Amino acid sequence: MKHSALSLVLAALLAFASAGCAVTRDQSTVGAYIDDSVITTQVKAKFANDKQVSAMAISVETLKGVVQISGFAKNAQEKSRAGELARSTEGVKSVVNNIVVKP
Repeated sequence: MKHSALSLVLAALLAFASAGCAVTRDQSTVGAYIDDSVITTQVKAKFANDKQVSAMAISVETLKGVVQISGFAKNAQEKSRAGELARSTEGVKSVVNNIVVKP
């Protein structure tokens, strides 16, 4: 009897947890949220592997395939390169480049 009650409680918790993850940040599905997370990770990895872009100074956020990059660049070339890298990432629909070039 104890095992069936415990199983029922665990099943209820699992169902509750799954339902709680269904919609996040105005996304329609968990899959869309995961896709955005993958895109963000891929863009950050490109920044980290590029000698011209400082991955530490630039933030990346993705929502429904739209990548927003922000932070500070040393020069206009770094800002431009960050935008190019983000745009060239698979799954990116568009890029909003809010990077500010330091004076």
